[in-house]
Amino acid sequence: MIPINPFDVFLWTFRKNEKDVINLYNTLSPVMQIATGGTMLNFGYWSTKHKDPISAQENLCNVFGDLSELSTAKNAIDVGSGLSAPSKLWRDTYPELKLYDVNINFKQLNFSKYQENIQFINSSSTKLPFINNSVDRVLALESAQHFKPLVDFILESKRVLVKSGLLVMAVPITVGDSSLGKLGLLKFTWSSEHYSLNYLKNLLISNGFKIIDETLIGSNVYDPLADYYIENRKTLSNNILEQYPGYMEKILYKSLLKMKKASEEKIIDYVLLKCVLENKS
Repeated sequence: MIPINPFDVFLWTFRKNEKDVINLYNTLSPVMQIATGGTMLNFGYWSTKHKDPISAQENLCNVFGDLSELSTAKNAIDVGSGLSAPSKLWRDTYPELKLYDVNINFKQLNFSKYQENIQFINSSSTKLPFINNSVDRVLALESAQHFKPLVDFILESKRVLVKSGLLVMAVPITVGDSSLGKLGLLKFTWSSEHYSLNYLKNLLISNGFKIIDETLIGSNVYDPLADYYIENRKTLSNNILEQYPGYMEKILYKSLLKMKKASEEKIIDYVLLKCVLENKS
């Protein structure tokens, strides 16, 4: 049984600094692994051809890789790389691509150990250890919502990217009223910053980026994910309860229900953003 202090979880969720995010992921990310049977930590991009978590998660990585034009890139930084499952998929899909997995969480980096064509770097998203104009792609797959301050990550991406380079992000966002009354339990269990789409776009544009592709996919992310858990709750719950206390599963279940409702009411969404620098001197 994984020991959890509810007060610690509350503090981590409320403060959301780098150390808190590390503690949250180290404590709670095994839930995702238990539920999916894999090592990807994203919500997935679900469709009629991708009806289970692993397939949906791989689909999101493939769509994201295509959007990022990885087939024409020499190198890419995967910032907030989690357990590096997306990078392994991209490495296998694009064998000529050199990947750098940047993660503040040393425990997650250590999970993968040595991987051909993937270099693991223990560093902050706001201080990327790369020289100016040296990288073809900066990728943030469901991680940018944790970077604080986000503007520093954007400026660092601007600094390290070559003239034709791309910054590509997949980010859970708010699009409507994200007050406590509307988000309810999600206000506390959504353990990241709740950036609005307009805020995110304005931050990118005001710091020299041009958004060349913007796609909202929330209805293919939140709704089917919640439906999958509801339909398979008995089995998933039994697996989760082998390692977590019962109240954790109940909170997870209620959060997923609220997440689906917020998605249907267009309070939350999920955006794929592809950006290029307007002017790169």
